[in-house]
Amino acid sequence: MGSRVRYGLIGTGMMGVEHIQNLRVTPGAELTAICDPVATSLGWARDAAAGWSTPEVFGSGAEMVRAGAVDAVIIASPNHTHRDVLAPLMDLPVHILCEKPLATTVADATWVAEAAAARDHVFWTAMEYRFMPPAARFIDQVHRGRVGRLQMLSIREHRFPFLVKVGDWNRFSRNTGGTMVEKCCHFFDLMRLIVGAEAVRVYCSGAMDVNHQDERYGGEKPDIIDNSYTVVDFDNGVRAMLDLCMFADGAENQEEITAVGDQARLDVLIPESVIVHSPRVGFMNAKQATREDVPVDATALAAGQHHGSTYYQHQAFNAAVRGEGPVIVSALDGLRAVEIGAAAERSAREHRVVTIDEIRRG
Repeated sequence: MGSRVRYGLIGTGMMGVEHIQNLRVTPGAELTAICDPVATSLGWARDAAAGWSTPEVFGSGAEMVRAGAVDAVIIASPNHTHRDVLAPLMDLPVHILCEKPLATTVADATWVAEAAAARDHVFWTAMEYRFMPPAARFIDQVHRGRVGRLQMLSIREHRFPFLVKVGDWNRFSRNTGGTMVEKCCHFFDLMRLIVGAEAVRVYCSGAMDVNHQDERYGGEKPDIIDNSYTVVDFDNGVRAMLDLCMFADGAENQEEITAVGDQARLDVLIPESVIVHSPRVGFMNAKQATREDVPVDATALAAGQHHGSTYYQHQAFNAAVRGEGPVIVSALDGLRAVEIGAAAERSAREHRVVTIDEIRRG
């Protein structure tokens, strides 16, 4: 495809604009096509691309591919549209990056994963949290044995409430898959990656206790979880926990990840971008914790709201499209994260442990 990769973007809302900002600083990238049913959103895309690319507006992803306008397509439309948007693309000669979650149901995510497995072109699930430089270094250190044999993993995200989206689609679980799918698939993906195993059972205690209580849309109250604890048992004996709070705007670090093994504990703090290594020292002995600052490229930080991760993900996706690198996050990875999220949603509603086998059965 020469020295450039031509991108089409389907869904030009908030996350779509972040993709444009990161494509602008990706060598060889050009935005040639956009698609969105909302005129205001198309205007955001044009503004974000101004002075760099002048994308043509298409009525669908299939149209932009058949017109020969693109080499790769980014799907950043609302969660519940992913399968319908992807269906006409799966048999076409185009590389695809699909935003998380892969789909809002296990059935739809399974369909996407199976269709993607039969394709010759790249299919990539956008799990950008893997690519945050401090998180990536943390994961590498765990895999290199810096904590010894990993036994426990905990992830904390204390953050702001869900932002306002076009048409307020993200206020209802039927559109998002539920908070544990929509938001937390990132963290379930990180769990699988760090632990190196598959989930077996999930217990989630969560509810909508603070946010959105006074909001009504067409007379309907939102139904999305705003805080939860989720425990996931993996098939290699490691256990992991997610602590989510979406009314903790004042937290200094939005994400904190801790791995504990038989030799040490390792923490990463984001956006502080610090890794702390705390080896075991024995009772009453002096602590020997060390701190490591992880630098993040200023260009990457300025291009988005995810601590540079969208930028680094795009460099890796671009390399895969060119045949110069592997697919790092597959459709199967996306499916597995949806499965854990769906299990957590069911567990929170029914106040019981839910197995992954049960979720796969429907």
